[in-house]
Parts: sequence; structure tokens; C-alpha cells
Amino acid sequence: MSAPAAVSRSPLAALSLVLAGLIVAFLAWSVPANLKSTNPALLRAAGADTPTLGAFGRDLVDLEKIGPAALVLTAARTIDDPRAPALAGAIEGYAAKQPALVAWGGWDPFLDPLFNLRADSGRRVSTPVLTFLLPEKAREKLRASLANSGSLGVQSLLKLRDLTTTGRFVPAARAGGQPLDALIALSALLYQGERFSPSLQRELRALAEAALEKKELGELEPFFIDLLSLGRRLDWTQLSELLKRTDSAKTVGEFAHLARVTPDQLPIIYSAALFSDSADHVASYLIQFGKNGLADLQLALADGQGAVKQLLTRQVPVNRGASEALTAMASFALLHQQLTLAFKYLGYALAVWLVLRGLDRAIVGPFERMLPLPALTHLRTGALSIVAAGMLVVATEPFLLRAAPPSEFQLHLRLPVLVASSEISSPEKSQPTMIMDTSTLLSIGLFASLQVAMYLICLVKIREISHQSVPPLVKLRLMENEENLFDGGLYVGIAGTATALVLQVLRVIEPNLLAAYASNLFGILCVALVKIRHVRDYKRQLIMEAQAEAKVA
Repeated sequence: MSAPAAVSRSPLAALSLVLAGLIVAFLAWSVPANLKSTNPALLRAAGADTPTLGAFGRDLVDLEKIGPAALVLTAARTIDDPRAPALAGAIEGYAAKQPALVAWGGWDPFLDPLFNLRADSGRRVSTPVLTFLLPEKAREKLRASLANSGSLGVQSLLKLRDLTTTGRFVPAARAGGQPLDALIALSALLYQGERFSPSLQRELRALAEAALEKKELGELEPFFIDLLSLGRRLDWTQLSELLKRTDSAKTVGEFAHLARVTPDQLPIIYSAALFSDSADHVASYLIQFGKNGLADLQLALADGQGAVKQLLTRQVPVNRGASEALTAMASFALLHQQLTLAFKYLGYALAVWLVLRGLDRAIVGPFERMLPLPALTHLRTGALSIVAAGMLVVATEPFLLRAAPPSEFQLHLRLPVLVASSEISSPEKSQPTMIMDTSTLLSIGLFASLQVAMYLICLVKIREISHQSVPPLVKLRLMENEENLFDGGLYVGIAGTATALVLQVLRVIEPNLLAAYASNLFGILCVALVKIRHVRDYKRQLIMEAQAEAKVA
């Protein structure tokens, strides 16, 4: 009674294993951890109980920095921050009390003695800082004040005015040199007021001293061009707050480039730099990921300051196709990201193992006690689970093997053509890439699954023949009769390859020969495994049994 009961329970046990595997797979998929991307649930957990963009802008108004607060207000309205109306009211209230300071972006005790910021200039909106420095009287007054500075960096910057080799700029001391003269004065003013970050300040002093030694503007010219772009868009306070959070001239160039290529998004980019307290992280993120990165940045801004810092620290895109996760799970993943990721991948491996084990019991179980085949004919669930789990990981990690799309914000170096030449340069040798997109991997997984199914069908047929109550020679003839079935893996593989090539020609799917020919390869492996490992051994066993019966007779 026990054996039949065990056999009768095997289908239910197999089904239980398959269902358990599917549940474990769903739970693993729900874990908010990714290798080369971040989960939106993780951003929400990081941004919980941290200041919103509107609250941050309100703090700027309290510090009398209404220029930066105005850009933050524009960004807050873009992401529909509920505190944006309160921020707008605070800015309007400050502007009503100090209308003259709006043009400068707020009051600055360092700048007030030079320009009398509270004097009515007739400007009631934020005004680019270079507007105030282009008049000759303003520059002369500024040079006279800075000439008494004890800072060696300020003195080096002021001496740049005497250079005559200035590249794209007209020398500052000549007619038409007002832009360069104003930029030199602005740089010296920012340096004197310690508006540069310490690292950027040291870099500029070294560049200025090198320029004076070589008697040419040299590497300072790109910096002045970038400062010109920013000085034409930002008021004094806005520019000062940005440069305080900028660690290198390279980042200044990247920010100026972003301001030129996407001027409509400048409030978002500027607010993210102040919100995260790092212009370098914002610039590198957007230069790398382009418009998609900008959308991810807006998503993080809506979640709070912690979310922005989390996104920019990891420098990875947002996986928008990820599942929703429980708050507690997201909080744990935020604190233990590597451990959570390990649990997720182990969950995938366990889920696939359970499913394959259930299928193994459903197919092999009913015949296990009645077949003379060795135990090695069971599915290799361990090896298959590792392979299948790896494919499952790739399918759920969109940025693991797929390259991020080219950034629209990449810096491009353009050099003028000096001479005409008919010589054609040799093309650069293209380097092969090892990157496969998700569709290719899923196609390979589909073809592999078909061959696994074909392999199982062949095993079932062998077990069916072995279970029949007929002499060994009859079984041998029956095995020979099933040769076409045992070659079925080749037919399925060729059909898969042909179908994939036709679909690629019709442009239904993306062209990829690897996915197409993988079907043929899997078919060859399946047939080789069936005929060499199983059919050949079983035929040999039948021949030996037939010979034994003949001797007895």
C-alpha cells in the first residue's frame, strides 16, 4: 500500500515544488536591488523624511539667496512639489521688501561696498552678473579695489589683462576686449570673495601662474569661455552658489555645456547641484546618461534630497520596469545593498531549482521504480538551475549586458580644418563588443527551453518503451522506429534558426545572428545528449539482454 500511495502523491508533490518555485521567483523579483541600476522604491526609501525641493528653496529664501531660490522654484513647479506655492509666496515677499536686490540674487556683504546693491538700478528681475561688469566704469572700479588685494591668486588673475596671446578672445587691454576684461575681473572677484571651492581655487591659481609664465592664456581660455556661458545666464548669487559646489574647471565646462545644449532644463540641473551639494556628480551623471538621466534626476528630485544623493552617489540609471517593493524591504535594501542583491540572486537560483525539480519528479517519478535506466537519467537540476537563474538575472537586469543609449549631452570636440587635403585617413579598427541586449538573451533562452522540452519528450519515450512487456529484440526494434523522434532536436533547431532569420529579414525583430544560430547549436547538443548518453546505452543494454535470452534458449 505504501508504494502506490507514494506514486499517487508524486504529481501533487511535483506541482507543489513548481508552485513554490514560482512564488520564490516572484519574491526575488520583488526585492528592490539591482546591479547596474537602482529601483524607484529604493529612491523613495532614501528620500523619506528628507527635505523636499520646495523646503530647500524656502531655506534659501531665509538665507536671503533669492536668485538660487527662484531657480529652485521653477524646478519645484516642474516636479509638482506641493510646497512650491509657499516658496513662491516667500520669494514675492522678499522681493517686495528688497526690490533692488532681486537683480543680484540677494544681498552680499562682500559685494555691497563695491556696487551698492540696494541702490535702485531699475532692474526687478534676476540679471546675469556679466551685465553689471561690462560697463567700463564698473570694471575700472573693480580693478582699483582688487589691486590692493593681498591674495596672490587675485593678483595673478589681474595680471592676465596684459596678455596679448589670448586665442579666441580679443586681448583685454585692446579695443573689443571688454568680454575678456569682464571675465578676468569676475574671476578675480569670485576668488577674492572665496566663492570658488577650495580645489577649484587652487586649480585656477595654478592655471593663472602657468599662463603668466608662458605669456599666453593657454588652458585658461576654455575656462573663461565656460564662465562666459554661465555669467550670461546666472546672477551673482546663483553663480556663487554653483561654484562653491564645483570642484574642478572640468565640471565648470560640463555645466556650461549643459546650459548651452539644454537651456530649458537649467533650473532642474542647477537645483540638483545645490540640492545634492555636488555640481560634479550632477554634471557627470547627465553627461553619461543624457535625457534619460535627466528624467531619472527629476524622479529623484520629486522623492526628496536623500533620493537625489542616493542616485548621484551610485551613478546608475533608474530601472523603471522594476516591481513595487514593501517599504520595510526597501529600507533594508538601502542599508544592505550588496547583501540584498545576493539574496535576490540566490532566490532566483532556488526558484529555478524548485521548478526543475518539480518537472523532474513529474516526468521521471512515475517510471523511476520500474525502469532499468541508471539514476543519471534524471534532469541535472543543479547545473540547469544555475544556467537558467543566470538568464533570469540578465532578463531582469536591463542594464547588465545592454549598453546605455548614447547621451545627447556628450561633449564634442570640434577643430577647424586648417588646410584642404585629399588624403583619406584610414578608418579606425572597430573593436568587437561583448554586449548583448535583453531580446537576444531571451531568444537564446527560448531556444534552450524548446530543446530542454524535446530532451524530456525523448526521455519519456525511452521510458515508455522500457516499460512495455515485450522481448528485448522487440524493444530494440521499437527504439529504432523512434529514430526520427530522437533526431527531433535537430529539426526544432533548424526550424528555430530559419524562423529567426525570416523574422529578421522582415524586420519584425532586431537583426542578430547569434540568437538565430544558437537554436541550431542547442539542437545539435540535444540530439548528441539523447543519442549518445541515453539511446546508445539503452540499446546496448537491450542487445545484451537479447543475447542472454538466446543463450538460455
